[in-house]
Amino acid sequence: MARAFLVVLDSAGIGGAPDAAKFFNDGTPDTGANTIGHIAEACAKGRAEEGRSGPLRVPNLDRLGLGMAVKLASGMIAPGLGAEPAGTWGAATEISKGKDTPSGHWELAGLPVPFDWTYFPNEEPAFPPDVTSALIEAAGTEGILGNKHASGTDVLDELGAEHMRTGWPICYTSADSVLQIAAHEEVFGRERLYALCEAMAPMLHGRRVGRVIARPFVGNASTGFVRTKYRRDFALTPPERTLLDWAFDAGRPVHAVGKIGDIFAHRGVTDNAKGTDEELMEALVALTETAEEGSLTFANFVEFDSQYGHRRDVSGYAKHLEWFDAQLPRLFERMKAGDIMIFTADHGNDPTWVGTDHTRERVPVLIHGKGARKLGLVGFSSVGASVAAHLGLDERGAGKAFL
Repeated sequence: MARAFLVVLDSAGIGGAPDAAKFFNDGTPDTGANTIGHIAEACAKGRAEEGRSGPLRVPNLDRLGLGMAVKLASGMIAPGLGAEPAGTWGAATEISKGKDTPSGHWELAGLPVPFDWTYFPNEEPAFPPDVTSALIEAAGTEGILGNKHASGTDVLDELGAEHMRTGWPICYTSADSVLQIAAHEEVFGRERLYALCEAMAPMLHGRRVGRVIARPFVGNASTGFVRTKYRRDFALTPPERTLLDWAFDAGRPVHAVGKIGDIFAHRGVTDNAKGTDEELMEALVALTETAEEGSLTFANFVEFDSQYGHRRDVSGYAKHLEWFDAQLPRLFERMKAGDIMIFTADHGNDPTWVGTDHTRERVPVLIHGKGARKLGLVGFSSVGASVAAHLGLDERGAGKAFL
């Protein structure tokens, strides 16, 4: 029985979203944003030389059709990309109204988000008084810090020392439907932080705020503050069944890698590997050898987004793409006859763009294990439908299988 591996390069969009003008970064519409295309362009022009050099080198993804997918999605010829595809390739368009992690992943798994998310305003304070009061009560402190839109790394530089002094949690949000809480692992305690987020989640989910995210960090004012790998997302449960449920309820093992379990509120998940992207790659390599016949492995590599997209680090993003690409032969050589591995993304986060938020973009759909074929433009939900068809599952969700 065939296996399926669905791998999300978090934020690796390829431009061309037809509704990009409706989405904004610092007041500028996302029209023209193109994460992969603009990274390739920056590399070709010598503007991504920190820790790497020269044109963007992702030959394995390009042989699957990455460069052609960029051109299909946006019309852009990405410098250094565009090899004749040896894989099945296309580009996917999202219909959910958010450019966020849950919207992208749920729709990839066959469930377009059927409602509008709730967002906090970009003003101070960002949170309504009852949310702030609930945070203070749940934290057992006299107040909170932040209470605004902020970059997750900048806010530590700004408020980390005050957090160490007061013990108050740092609470902030962004253009996403999210409330993030940062706290020092030693001063505040990681488990206490998790408990705080878990306590707040029902209230926020009831208002259709997508996630409450625990952001533990370490360090001090002298050496600086650094977020650790122990992030935990407390996500709203999908309102309907998804690919994970279809597989799990059919008796298939569902292996989650990265933050997949968190995104789907751990429903329909057999087990979940967590860690840095490097650790997650080792987990994925191991699963190509050990995953059971008929199983689904669903992976997310978040550092493209969290470490490089939001920080507008073009060189870092390019270097991480090149690292990821170099690992692919290890995966492919361990796959079995009949297996497929799909590489895609959940949204964009163009590091050359204004602001620090996600960008509304189409995403690549690159498939190893199905020969060379052009899919054209498809819907996000058709990815889930196609994985279900490959696994012989009865449910298809909102999509139409293209395999």
